Amino acid sequence: MSNYQLIIFDWDGTLMDSTGHIVNCMRQAITKLGLAPLTDTQISHIIGLGLNEAVQTLYPAGNSTLWSSLADCYREIWLKNPEQSPLFDNARELLLHLAAQDIFLGVATGKSRRGLDKVLDATGLKELFVATRCADECHSKPHPQMVTELMDFVGVNGSDTIMIGDTEFDLLMASNAGADGLGITHGAHAESTLTACEPKAIVHDLHQVQTWLTNQHSQF
Repeated sequence: MSNYQLIIFDWDGTLMDSTGHIVNCMRQAITKLGLAPLTDTQISHIIGLGLNEAVQTLYPAGNSTLWSSLADCYREIWLKNPEQSPLFDNARELLLHLAAQDIFLGVATGKSRRGLDKVLDATGLKELFVATRCADECHSKPHPQMVTELMDFVGVNGSDTIMIGDTEFDLLMASNAGADGLGITHGAHAESTLTACEPKAIVHDLHQVQTWLTNQHSQF
């Protein structure tokens, strides 16, 4: 199926169609605190970052009190509004197919450990991943730590690894770790933003991910 031994997926906006839910929760937090309003595009651009880095990016002129208040408010709203976001079409099928090929699967996400474990349990996908890394236990993307720890865990190098994600943070993290990147456009960042990161390719959905991986394998 693939010449890669380790395939790492981002979660929000890549496997799960959760961009709208995240934007809505952050917008509610911004309104509740009376902060200057932001557009949906501005908010969605921070998806993939750890929460602390996200709020600082949204309000760079703020201070630690503002950032802490916004992070806490977002977290409270998110926990009070259980995520009902669906998996993208072909997500489950793709993961099952890759796992059946004895390919190591991982997750590198801006979610907290609590948040990721919640959705892994809800979707029943937890057992398909050999290891996962979250923003509250590693440096935030685009720092390479999540990817390098996953590579070290399974004993592969960058040439054997690809990161699949919907944001520039995913693709830059992969590049910083010496791994390949595959951009997918059905999430938070525009195709032009992903293209600027010079990934191996750009695809538009998880069906195309499967086709691309299959074609890569046929070239070897």
